[in-house]
Amino acid sequence: MNLDDTRRFGELDPGGMLDAIDSLPDQLETAWEVGSRFPLGEIARVRQVILAGMGGSAIGADLLASYAMPMATVPVIVWRNYDIPAFAAGNGTLVVVSSHSGNTEESLSALASARECGAQTLAITTGGKLAQAALDMGAPVWQFEHAGQPRAAVGYSFGLLLALFTRLGLIPDPEDEFEGTLATLRDQQAQIRADVPVVKNQAKRIAGQFIERWPMILGSDFLEPVARRWRTQIAELAKAVAQFEALPEADHNMVAGVLHPEALFSSTMVIFLRGSMVHPRNLLRIDATRQVLMVEGFNTDVIEAVGETCMAQQWSMLHYGDYAAYYLAMAYGVDPTPVDAIEALKRHLLK
Repeated sequence: MNLDDTRRFGELDPGGMLDAIDSLPDQLETAWEVGSRFPLGEIARVRQVILAGMGGSAIGADLLASYAMPMATVPVIVWRNYDIPAFAAGNGTLVVVSSHSGNTEESLSALASARECGAQTLAITTGGKLAQAALDMGAPVWQFEHAGQPRAAVGYSFGLLLALFTRLGLIPDPEDEFEGTLATLRDQQAQIRADVPVVKNQAKRIAGQFIERWPMILGSDFLEPVARRWRTQIAELAKAVAQFEALPEADHNMVAGVLHPEALFSSTMVIFLRGSMVHPRNLLRIDATRQVLMVEGFNTDVIEAVGETCMAQQWSMLHYGDYAAYYLAMAYGVDPTPVDAIEALKRHLLK
């Protein structure tokens, strides 16, 4: 498909996924603003935070945890499962349960488990059973309005948590860095929007490199959850298989598995997400790991994050990946909004 044919985009995308990607900077800004006003309730002193969620609701937690961990005054754990771990018992734990729909069964289980073990709780959702259950137990509910897919609400799932952590004093006030992030996103967006032709649009060219290939995305530090986001967006938007790896962990196992099956290597496209704020040793690992893979016949490329701070580089790289996944969906001729396989699996589990 011609990735400059935006008329065809409209035909393939009746749900308006491109509009959601275009509006991400505005969504992020709104989340920060409303998060500064939502009720906190009487949250006592916190010694650890568990962020419980799944899918599109959990990726915001990953992004927040990787950004906050170097400066947070308490441990931050992302929990993708039923219930909560045993060490979370007691009033010193804050369990933040995030579910876009409010009906995610794992998240509802986490809320019930947190209540049973005496942890403090707060719910982030658009409504559903989660909002009602949290209200019934007297927990704060941060209910936002978003009619789209959970993956398209990543600005809310991160921005609300950022506001929460700031208001609780768990991280230094990031307002200046946040404003710089918004400016970086909007500056980059002018270069990768759908109306920018392929010859000048790096996100469209990366999508072109993914066609009929297996994308492998590698990231480290605050870009590790971005690599996961690229993988999930490729899956949910383009309905295509992909994988992600984390550095330095990949250098302790993944690089050993690059000898077989050799016939598949030319059909793999390995993308390294790089940023100047990444740990210097991990920057060296990007170069060294890429060299290993290139010698064995893998296609590779490096994408450099823009921005002057960790948050700006994290979010500019995420937004870039959202556009690239969308353009891959257009190249494959698929509607980027429905996730029929996920919905079918949910229906099966209900039986």
